[in-house]
Amino acid sequence: MAQPPSAKPTLIPKLRNRSFGVERIMLEGHAYWPKHWRTTHLASALVAATLLSGPTSGYAETIGGTALITKKNKSALTGRTPHISGSSYLSKRDLSPNSTHQSSKNNIELKAAKTEDINVNSNRTPGNSVLSPSTNPHSTTPVIIIKAADLMKTGKTDLTQAITQMVSSVTSPPHNGEGGGAFTQTIALRGLSPDETLILVNGHRRHIGANFNVNPGPNVGSEPADLSLIPISAVDHIEIITEGASALYGSDAIAGAINIVLKSNVSGGTINFENSGYYQGDGQAVDGYGDYGWKLGQRGGSAHLAFQVKHQMPTNNSGKLHGNEFPLISGQPDPREDGFDKDVSRNLGIPKSTLENLSANIDIPITDAINFYSTDTFSHRRVNVGEAYRPVSQTANVIESYYPTGMQPYLDMDEYDFEVDNGIKGTYKKFAWDAYVNYGRDAQSYNMQHTDNPSMGLASQRNFYDGSNITSQLTAGLRVSRPIKTTFLPRDIRVNFGAEYRHDTFQMTEGDYQSWANGGNGLTPGAVDHPGTSPTAANNTARDTFDGFVNLDFFITPKWEWTLGGRATRYSSLATVETGSIGTRYNFNKRIALRANINTGYRPPTLGQEHYYFIDPFPTYQIDQLPANHEIAKALGAGNLKGETSKSYSIGVEGELIPNLHYSGNLYYISINNRLMDTTALSGSYISSLMGMYGLGSSASNNLQFYTNALNTNTWGGDFTASYDLFTKKIGHFNFGIGLNFTDNEVRNINKTSDAAAAHGLSFVNGYSTTMLLRSAPRNRENINITWDYGKWRVFLQEERYGSTLFLGSPAAGVTVEPFEQRPAMLTNMEVSYRVIPKLTLTVGAYNLGNKYPTRIPDWASKAQSYATKYSYYSPYGFSGGMYYVRASYTF
Repeated sequence: MAQPPSAKPTLIPKLRNRSFGVERIMLEGHAYWPKHWRTTHLASALVAATLLSGPTSGYAETIGGTALITKKNKSALTGRTPHISGSSYLSKRDLSPNSTHQSSKNNIELKAAKTEDINVNSNRTPGNSVLSPSTNPHSTTPVIIIKAADLMKTGKTDLTQAITQMVSSVTSPPHNGEGGGAFTQTIALRGLSPDETLILVNGHRRHIGANFNVNPGPNVGSEPADLSLIPISAVDHIEIITEGASALYGSDAIAGAINIVLKSNVSGGTINFENSGYYQGDGQAVDGYGDYGWKLGQRGGSAHLAFQVKHQMPTNNSGKLHGNEFPLISGQPDPREDGFDKDVSRNLGIPKSTLENLSANIDIPITDAINFYSTDTFSHRRVNVGEAYRPVSQTANVIESYYPTGMQPYLDMDEYDFEVDNGIKGTYKKFAWDAYVNYGRDAQSYNMQHTDNPSMGLASQRNFYDGSNITSQLTAGLRVSRPIKTTFLPRDIRVNFGAEYRHDTFQMTEGDYQSWANGGNGLTPGAVDHPGTSPTAANNTARDTFDGFVNLDFFITPKWEWTLGGRATRYSSLATVETGSIGTRYNFNKRIALRANINTGYRPPTLGQEHYYFIDPFPTYQIDQLPANHEIAKALGAGNLKGETSKSYSIGVEGELIPNLHYSGNLYYISINNRLMDTTALSGSYISSLMGMYGLGSSASNNLQFYTNALNTNTWGGDFTASYDLFTKKIGHFNFGIGLNFTDNEVRNINKTSDAAAAHGLSFVNGYSTTMLLRSAPRNRENINITWDYGKWRVFLQEERYGSTLFLGSPAAGVTVEPFEQRPAMLTNMEVSYRVIPKLTLTVGAYNLGNKYPTRIPDWASKAQSYATKYSYYSPYGFSGGMYYVRASYTF
């Protein structure tokens, strides 16, 4: 093929060592393939490099950047694995018996493995090329990288759960809350809200989900992107980016960003079948997933497809029914009470679900300097969540002739989600550029099954369509980067700049008439347990965002790097904000480098936080979640929602203490003003009169909530990761990993309640809301991992520790809610793999090997949930006990 234009490009060596998994390398947009390499020069910065091994780092690919030149060295062609020392380095080849990157022809004995040190510190151009889907892992910005092989060790096929198990600074309770909160799992960094973590796929922003977490739980009020809708088989590696993420990717990355880099290799693939279940005898799951990559055309195009199909049966850990199942007869218990099995509740457990995921990662050269790409995902999911059991004795909720032995309602979600990210990227002279259009949409429709609308009497339906929530995001942008040569600095300057337009929408559609209607007989109106969206609550809203940024990365001495970033963002319904970042890193030597960062950020309220509207009626009162701009909220003195603003400071250290021992540590402080959260439940005579004035009922027991900028918080914390590889001649390869995180959130001050609300004795914030914000996630997490590869065997052993959390049941009328402490817990996880033949690996493993359950909740703490909550439903490690799994993996 033709050589790239412009002055004296650096060429790429002819590499025959297939352990790299490299088929094509991009040098600022120009494609080269092994069969065309005729000279022996080294590629641009860390191209297709395999980074640290172990859960604290992993396989990554950097495309573009200034080329690194070495002397001609034939040893690079003879199967040696390069090890690049200093700021950036390559790790030994992954020796996993079921690695998706490993060829069966490359079963090289450890004693034959040799390394070649190549010092690149004096030549590397700093920063990130826009041609790369990855983030430079050894710069002023700390990056934790998790390989696909490390995700597989967890036995979790849900991407959210796998990341959480491997990274101590990530939290995600397996059961996110009651009702609709159980539909999706959210993921959070450093003890902050999931909305404060930006989700990226191949470096581009991903659309958020439609499930607004309105029910109490650790992530109440959040509406983040859902990682579970990306096939785990599609993932090459995951990047956890903390300091500097708001300047690199978006001002709303207050806690950081998670970048999911998809596979792009063009040879072969994998098929995996997994069966899992819980020790307690339920929760069986069958999961099939795989991927396949191939070349497109003769110019180096590629396509990589992945799929996942999973069927999960439910678990149940609900408490038994308290009280009578049947109404009293002349003041005496119904004779049917004798012998009635009160193990009838099904609302505390992993829900039944079916999930189908597809993804495609396509790259097609148009010219020698321009490539077209398309990164696409499609998902369909059905989830069936048990709601609160209703005994026949609840005559206001149950039509006895419909359900003579009690009613167990279920809330169903049917979800369709897709994203299409198309663009062209290439080079012009020394400029690298990426122009893209991205559209994502998540539509969730809700149905109540096996319930009734008692206010309709015998005319009531038993199944109801409750309406839909729909979100979408259209993004169009241009990013540009180029190195700038100077005579006064030791290396080139990297400048990145760009602009992006986003159009976000949020929609709530109306449910069936009977799902929300009041038949007027004095009994509960609407579908019991989850009424549908009424015409009053239905809405369709949108927001436009214009975002521009510039970043500079440069070295002022050969060892001292600086990063300066600025971003300006204009919102159609909010203020224009400017944020920035300053980072520095000093490389003393390959054993130690120090870094420090100062960042500012801004997160706007989601459209769901501004406009979500839910009316929950009961026979004599109702509980309403009002949009922030509702007339009642305005009458209570609530102004328009503002965005959260943040300042963060961090210092860190990383390096290679001794050969093969890599470590990284950070201390951080994050200050957030105007935290977005729900008000406490507001009630009283003034609230009742306001609700009656606006047609929402005038019962003295009515209460309501809405979103507000409630308070200001401080977050203090630190994290540390380390990984050590031990290669032996006789007993194989060992990898030891450790991860530690501690986070302490505190309320710095509470914003003043409006005069209009205070005049009636109301307060927007109370102890319940602050406790949920600060203590529903563990303050500390630790894990230790050991992986042993020996011949055809691999053994993975992990010990996890979770700090304590506080459980608070949902507020209920007439019930005092008190916090209950869930004690710290230690969990052991283990997996054993055996390569039966070169292409087939069998695996057996267990999560929570010792069958640890959370602290049992006493009756006084679960009274608000009618005693059905036996364990904390936001336990960080779940409440279903030990899980076992078996897996067969075939590579081709």
